[in-house]
Amino acid sequence: MAFFVWLEGTRVAMTVRDSLMLTGALSAVHLVGFTLTTGGALVANLNLLGVLFPGRRAMEVTRPATRGIALGLLISVVTGALLFAPRATAASVNGIFQTKMLLLAAAVLFHASVHQRVARSDGPALARRGTALVGLLLWTGLAVSGASFILLE
Repeated sequence: MAFFVWLEGTRVAMTVRDSLMLTGALSAVHLVGFTLTTGGALVANLNLLGVLFPGRRAMEVTRPATRGIALGLLISVVTGALLFAPRATAASVNGIFQTKMLLLAAAVLFHASVHQRVARSDGPALARRGTALVGLLLWTGLAVSGASFILLE
């Protein structure tokens, strides 16, 4: 907790806290990052499910989608850290925020490991569909928890 208290007292945290315009701009850019991330994940998983671009090999779709996910994550992590700093103490003990962070880690790890391996192998349809459904559930859970955190904060 001492770290979060310290973080809230930093000049960056106080600047963000004291500027509605800066907080709004950071939130807007955070949403752009989130859109790139979830959009890329949606495209990659719907392709693996066989719904989107069914005639293309999975890696043809997953590779550029993963670049979109990575760029979106970079934007979201930077802006998210700046938005987190002014309310670090409260957010760190918020169950919805903790769920959001857990789902983010799980979705990224799942995409980087399982999804990528299945997309590269063009394995059995059942494995592709199962992987796509798990990926969609993780990314959708992240979106719902992120929206809930904003609405219930």
